[in-house]
Amino acid sequence: MPKQATAPTVALQLGVDRSSPVPLYFQLSQQLEAAIEKGRLPPGSLLGNEVDLAGRLGLSRPTVRQAIQTLVDKGLLVRRRGVGTQVVHSQVRRPLELSSLYDDLAAAGQRPATRVLHNAVERAGPEVAAALGLAEGAEVHRIDRLRSAHDEPMAFLRNHLPAGLLVLDSAALEATGLYRMMRAAGVTLHSARQTVGARAAGAEEAALLDESAGAPLLTMERRTYDGTGRAVEFGSHLYRASRYTFDFQLLVRA
Repeated sequence: MPKQATAPTVALQLGVDRSSPVPLYFQLSQQLEAAIEKGRLPPGSLLGNEVDLAGRLGLSRPTVRQAIQTLVDKGLLVRRRGVGTQVVHSQVRRPLELSSLYDDLAAAGQRPATRVLHNAVERAGPEVAAALGLAEGAEVHRIDRLRSAHDEPMAFLRNHLPAGLLVLDSAALEATGLYRMMRAAGVTLHSARQTVGARAAGAEEAALLDESAGAPLLTMERRTYDGTGRAVEFGSHLYRASRYTFDFQLLVRA
């Protein structure tokens, strides 16, 4: 039987500042997290032996173990018996601005993939009608998609658009992002109102997102408007809290 190939061990330039008030384990975990996010530690690569890493940095083994455990708890590393400590992926950090998940994943080098679960015209219920400024029962186009990165599910995306706004072909939706399709069709995306929350995963959602029932999920609702103020999209999305964060930039008013 041929010997199974193992993932490469990546050597990094790491160091700690012993004069800093920041704990040594935290300094190390921050450097490793930055290396994962910037692609210097790509998914599947091995971190190396804890003993060797501790010796190279002049740190105790418990300090190195605590730094690694911090990233294991964040879902960035995993300990595999017989393999070692391995990089899973980088967590997606999405800015709160008018951008699509597809574009954010692509920009982060996350290899986005999409599976269309539902694509049909239907009648708008009260919530969707209010969000899009339509009469209840008006025709809307609903698409449900499962968005993945590195072959791992990241988010369940449900979007409603006014019927007839653009052609929403399933093959195209699986090849690119919704906002790219809208812009290509001449739809101007001018502004949006977005609400972020959290809740526990139901059984069906957990199965789709490869989580346990009751696991925490981030929620996001977005109403997007064109240059005339017309609502052109209502999104209701679920994200794996272990794989996804939203970044805020706060400005101080004078």
